[in-house]
Amino acid sequence: MPSIFGMFVETLLTETDQMKKLLSLLAFAFLSGCASVYNPVPDGYVGPTSNLSDSFNVVSGSKVEFFYVDQLDGHQVTNSRFASIAANKGRGMSMSPVFIQRAIPANKPLSLLLVARTEYAAPILTLTNAVYQVKGTIDFTPEPNKRYIVRGELGESRSSVWLEEKDSKQLVGKKIELEGSAAKLGFLEK
Repeated sequence: MPSIFGMFVETLLTETDQMKKLLSLLAFAFLSGCASVYNPVPDGYVGPTSNLSDSFNVVSGSKVEFFYVDQLDGHQVTNSRFASIAANKGRGMSMSPVFIQRAIPANKPLSLLLVARTEYAAPILTLTNAVYQVKGTIDFTPEPNKRYIVRGELGESRSSVWLEEKDSKQLVGKKIELEGSAAKLGFLEK
């Protein structure tokens, strides 16, 4: 025959588990309502498209330089840096980058926020190593069936990010550059 104390503990644990499940469900519902992914090619669009992709440079197993589109026409878009951070959670000192590309409508003027940034596999590495970042906006009108890619370079002497037509390697718009250590983020900016 179970004791009164044992029944109380069992009831308390059951109610605590139910409360945890309820709070988890509410948190998930709240967060999924806040996070919407902008699709630059709306449902039902039948016009010409182009391809816009991010790129990265794997420096080591725990350090990657990302060159990506952060916003398209003022809307946040899925990009390689954030997809890589999400995919590599819990992997310790190891990071495998995730490649992101997206369709965009052609023959329509677009505004892109381009970013080049150093990323490390673990927060402690971010805090104890140099992080470089440069970002800026360019305006351009993609041509039908062309492929565009974000490129860049990060370093102590110069950091830059730009968009190029993938096949011809022609610069599209302007190159966004910072000279010297201006691109090096401070401790609280990382």
